[in-house]
Amino acid sequence: MLYNFYQQNKHFYRSAFALAAPVVISQLGQTLVQTADTIIVGKFAGTIPLAAVSLVHSVFIVVMVIGIGVSYGLTPLIAQANGKGDKQNCGKLLSNSLWLNVVTAFLLFFIVNFGSMYAIQHMDQDPRVVDTAKPYLLILMLSIIPLMVFNTFKQFAEGLGFTKQAMNITIWGNVLNVILAIIFVKGLFGIKPMGIVGVGYATLIDRILMTIAMSTYVLRSKTFKSYASHFKVFHIDMSAIKSIFKIGMPVALQYMFEVGAFAVASLIAGKIGAVEQASHQVAITLAAMTYMMASGIASSATIKVGNNYGKLNIDRVQKFATVSYHLVLTFMVICALIFAIFNQYLPQIISNDDAVIRISAQLLIIAGLFQLFDGTQVVGLGVLRGMGDVNIPTLITFVAYWIIGIPSAYLLGIYLNLGVQGVWYGLTLGLLTSSLLLFLRYRKVIQKKKLNVA
Repeated sequence: MLYNFYQQNKHFYRSAFALAAPVVISQLGQTLVQTADTIIVGKFAGTIPLAAVSLVHSVFIVVMVIGIGVSYGLTPLIAQANGKGDKQNCGKLLSNSLWLNVVTAFLLFFIVNFGSMYAIQHMDQDPRVVDTAKPYLLILMLSIIPLMVFNTFKQFAEGLGFTKQAMNITIWGNVLNVILAIIFVKGLFGIKPMGIVGVGYATLIDRILMTIAMSTYVLRSKTFKSYASHFKVFHIDMSAIKSIFKIGMPVALQYMFEVGAFAVASLIAGKIGAVEQASHQVAITLAAMTYMMASGIASSATIKVGNNYGKLNIDRVQKFATVSYHLVLTFMVICALIFAIFNQYLPQIISNDDAVIRISAQLLIIAGLFQLFDGTQVVGLGVLRGMGDVNIPTLITFVAYWIIGIPSAYLLGIYLNLGVQGVWYGLTLGLLTSSLLLFLRYRKVIQKKKLNVA
């Protein structure tokens, strides 16, 4: 049956994959910045700095996904407007998305700078880890400003179906980030060794240059001339900003609820011990790479579904939704097998500590299971986002992670004394709940739309 569906819909798979592949690489690139930082610190600085990276990333990743979520509000609107042939509205949406994202970036910076700096000192963490973490967090937070500007132009281009350019810029940006991080951390070419702070400076420089490259491409390329001609920096339209925010903010909350749950899981792991927290960071770094690739498939689903939803072609909406689920399941099964087969070796990429490697290897077995649910739930969110349905999915993610996932993680990890493995069992339960409820929500929304169109 599945094979027959594939044979009848090959062009849908090819179209979805062609759009998704560059987005997957681009999404992966954003995570690889943190991954590269983790590897460099783990290899060259030691276990305490690695635990500090875990602590900082548990805070910063929440901030980053809020920003990414707000910027994602632009993509389905651009896809739908382009489906209607409204290029003027596309240019207007870009202008106002830029303002929304810049304001969001500054708000996030000030909230974290004056809130999280104080909060991490009162979270029952190892004092050595906290002292190491604070200067790194400050520098990393500065990079949220260029990152949000980069996302503005990236989401605009991807909403129109142009995904390769952001991928290329991200790849070269990551290469630069790794080179600069090694130079700054180790102190090469006469530069004084900076330790963990060095990876922060490398990330900041990388994101500034990526922003310049992406914005120049969109505003100067002939490809976008008919759209960019309607782009005016000082053309502020509150109705356009509200339209973007109306989708972007629930998306930001969806990401925040999930990533925030993993951030709290890192803190729970920190209560168990520094080695367990470092192990959690190693395993979650590897799992996050597969999640961001699945997020790329979800983004392509948003674009394809949004474009056809704008044309009221519900049959094609269903086809692209089904294809996206199939793609992410295939991809996640392959990743699960890799995690299971190489669980003893993958942690060695990041850490030299035998205790950290041993615990991380156990967590990767659990990760192989939960990423199946992680992939399907993020695609469910992407499909629903393309249809403009964001409020109920936001409630679903809150219930799944904060009513079921985190309490289960604390109960199993701390109260029942299953350690960091118990924490991950709780997270898996939350992801399973989210995946099932989002799929049921998609079925309900699509059936209702089919009745309305008929």
